[in-house]
Amino acid sequence: MDIEEFSMHDRFEFRTIRPEEAEEAVVIENICFPPNEACSRESMIARIAVAADLFLVAIDRKTGEIAGFLNGIATDEYSFRDEFFTDETTHNCDGKNVMLLGLDVLPQYRRQGLGRELVMTYCFRERERGRKRLVLTCLLEKVSMYTKFGFRDLGVSASKWGGEEWHEMDIILV
Repeated sequence: MDIEEFSMHDRFEFRTIRPEEAEEAVVIENICFPPNEACSRESMIARIAVAADLFLVAIDRKTGEIAGFLNGIATDEYSFRDEFFTDETTHNCDGKNVMLLGLDVLPQYRRQGLGRELVMTYCFRERERGRKRLVLTCLLEKVSMYTKFGFRDLGVSASKWGGEEWHEMDIILV
């Protein structure tokens, strides 16, 4: 663990989301994403109900509040599709791939390495659980950030979520 990692884990507790934190996650999602991209309240609550173990939250140790989170659902599917955002029944708890559905970091915690630490901690955790691959979609302006995290750009995604053009990216965990 390097100095940056130590300070992140010293400042934040990284853990699975708790059911009573679902409403807080909805609020954060709506702060972090514009309305056409944000997960609906209903979908977020349903996703937490079936796949809470795939929500990694960073809790600010000083305030006790969620500073950010990364979430996804497991599947054996290979390519990203928009139904993963809205249909929690696509989750297969034994799936070998995780479709990442949102990296949310509140504005006051951005540009401090928290997003990177959420991704790295998530990768380590899911590798330990036997997952093979993480897949995400992002807008073009985020491709370089995710590339720095170790993801590879697979090109323009079939996803049309929120009426945007997305890039599909993945990272191999094995």
